[in-house]
Amino acid sequence: MKAYEVEQFGIDNLRIVERETPRPTAGEVLVKMHAASLNYRDVMVVSGTYNPRMKLPAIPFSDGAGEIVEIGEGVTRWNVGDRVCSTVIAGWVDGGPSAETAKTAIGAGGYDGVLSEYRVFDETSLVSVPGHLSFDEAATLPCAAVTAWNALVISGNIKAGDTVLTLGTGGVSVLAIQIAKAFGAKVIATSSSDEKLEKVKGLGADHLINYRSREDWDKAVFELTDGRGVDHVVEVGGTGTLPKSVRAVRVGGHIALIGALDMAGEFNPIPVFMKAIRVQGIFVGSRQMFEDMNEKISTTHMHPVIDRTFAFGEAKEALRYMESGSHFGKIVVKY
Repeated sequence: MKAYEVEQFGIDNLRIVERETPRPTAGEVLVKMHAASLNYRDVMVVSGTYNPRMKLPAIPFSDGAGEIVEIGEGVTRWNVGDRVCSTVIAGWVDGGPSAETAKTAIGAGGYDGVLSEYRVFDETSLVSVPGHLSFDEAATLPCAAVTAWNALVISGNIKAGDTVLTLGTGGVSVLAIQIAKAFGAKVIATSSSDEKLEKVKGLGADHLINYRSREDWDKAVFELTDGRGVDHVVEVGGTGTLPKSVRAVRVGGHIALIGALDMAGEFNPIPVFMKAIRVQGIFVGSRQMFEDMNEKISTTHMHPVIDRTFAFGEAKEALRYMESGSHFGKIVVKY
């Protein structure tokens, strides 16, 4: 089979190699991969900034979808022909996060990722693909969608009528808009691009803020909420945006801390306790969260947003496109 390997760090050094197609042992299944999607984590992994001491060579990318073509002895969850998605934290089945399950993340050196034509999975580390989704669409779900679900549904306990603030239009933010709208919440979306804001309007965003033309976007949020602030912030920026997110959230509100794309600036924690804000770190989610999310996706017939699809041989180009930050929603590599 063909697979991509990180042998030395750098996008230009990523290369396709020939590997023997693996065979499943007891409790495992062999999946023919059909699509993978990118997260910024993948750029960091390949570039060497995610874990400079990562064991090499390694197959990158955590998010994939495919079809089971062989099952090992004792497998009871799956049959040949089932359409499945990978889970990012392979050992996190249910319950809360733990140090032990965190070590089972795939695509970052400890365990090979999905950027190969075939991959063996433990039967417990897969979920079914919603029936109305293509493999390309399903491949967008394991990290970004589960993270957004964890942020709003599990950590945020979102309900109809809540107000959600999203930052930017990357994979997590766009999926958070779709999930929030599926629960009947109102969404205030921010972006530096009027063109992208028009796209999120098409997804149901109720209010739009261009943070280039309105640098005091936290004040704009207060104006749009009649001086109250939002119930939830899906915070993907980091210390560069967190102070404004704290100002934009209501007293007793909830900030789901997900990303660190902008680490410029310092953060003063005093407003957090003065406003009794709950700041919750979000680290993807469990298989059970994924399965619950897929039920909602199925009943609402939601389709993830794919910005651009690359061929399997164009993984380097896909990574450079992700690195540019010009995408809206998810980037997919099709096998």
